[in-house]
Amino acid sequence: MMTSPSSPAPAAPLDTAALLARYSQPVPRYTSYPTAPNFTPQVDAQTYALWLKSIPEGSAVSIYLHVPFCAELCLYCGCQTAVARSRSPVKAYAERLVQEIALVRAHLPAHLKLTHLHFGGGTPTMLEDEDFTAIMAALRETFIFAPDAEIAIEIDPRVTGADKVAVLARHGFNRASLGVQDLNMQVQEAIGRLQSEEETAQVAHALRAAGIHAVNLDLMYGLPHQDLASVRHSVEAALKLEPDRVAVFGYAHVPWMKKHQALIPEEALPGPQERFDQAELVGRILTGHGYHAVGLDHFARMEDPMARQAAEGTLKRNFQGYTTDDAPVLIGFGASSIGALPQGYVQNIPSTPLWHKAVEAGQLPVARGVAVTDEDRLRRAVIERLMCDLRVDLAGIAADHGFPPAFFEAELEQMEPLIADGLVLREGQVLQVPEQARAFTRVVCAIFDAHLARARIAEPGRKRHAAAV
Repeated sequence: MMTSPSSPAPAAPLDTAALLARYSQPVPRYTSYPTAPNFTPQVDAQTYALWLKSIPEGSAVSIYLHVPFCAELCLYCGCQTAVARSRSPVKAYAERLVQEIALVRAHLPAHLKLTHLHFGGGTPTMLEDEDFTAIMAALRETFIFAPDAEIAIEIDPRVTGADKVAVLARHGFNRASLGVQDLNMQVQEAIGRLQSEEETAQVAHALRAAGIHAVNLDLMYGLPHQDLASVRHSVEAALKLEPDRVAVFGYAHVPWMKKHQALIPEEALPGPQERFDQAELVGRILTGHGYHAVGLDHFARMEDPMARQAAEGTLKRNFQGYTTDDAPVLIGFGASSIGALPQGYVQNIPSTPLWHKAVEAGQLPVARGVAVTDEDRLRRAVIERLMCDLRVDLAGIAADHGFPPAFFEAELEQMEPLIADGLVLREGQVLQVPEQARAFTRVVCAIFDAHLARARIAEPGRKRHAAAV
């Protein structure tokens, strides 16, 4: 099992087979609270404009910029993306992004300090030098870049050469995440992503040679035809690249939401126990090589800021997953991107053509969102601490948010079966997810999700989320 010196362990090992059968129900990934299925059109462009104008002058902000294009579609993908077979749609999209930045700028106060910038996708390295030049110029016109701002990008090593790495370095990027997933040929064929160890290594070496020293790797478990041997091989190959961070995501098979996933043969997918064993193996290997287990699915070198914040209990979670970003405002640009402001969440139009149309018409391209209540903020804080620390002081957080210490009495009653099963340790109103139950953390978080409880009552049987483990 993954080890953490501050995490006590139950006296007896968990019966994982029984627990997986009992608790593998669909639950959110909790990159926000309320979660995206609770967004509605009631939060619109007018609402967003008011929220933007109310940001205090001089505030720290974080930016997420979505690029919804790939050279080809990987069958496991759950992202908002499409295949671009020519340069023209990418170029047009970059030009429209610059226009959207200008639209948002018109509603912002002065002197906002940009502390984090993340290009995601899709494959954002499909942007060319001229695209990055225009986009970065628009952002620098809008925000004051902090001297230590993290400027990060997601990279597909199959379509990113040394020339593109040089472009990234020239525009100030200082962190890159390389998609690897799995290096077994049978697995790669099943998910439609053929990628050699050499391709990945070449890009990692090129990044560091260009001065982009912070390199993350993304791995997956639960993919078709994966077994413990292929997972071990992929992790050990990844370790040769000495990544600063490793994200290890469980494949979410949701063909009712992502139609292309129906092309993945379900009979080739590992079962719940196999998925659990794969995740545990990855954790043992990475922690055995000195990585710190961060939250549910991340690992970081001890000297990395993410590991330090995890140890200090100050780690955050947002739509990019675990993050060191503590800016009070996240602004999203691009089709489907999501922003988070003190008043709530806002999502852009997911359809790229409709997003184009709205921006061209001079409109903030908002599709939906949700305003958060004081109770939402309280529950969000509880869920975030569980997801980040595997521990939460309910009475302390309730007091911090102006709620009575006994506010979560009903949730503590609902927690009793999980406590009896060894998924939670309780001391008064302090809850701890023990190390060997780390994989069940989202199940614990779901107890505090009032919106999920109401949705299950209102729409029983509706598929909204992937399995919890």
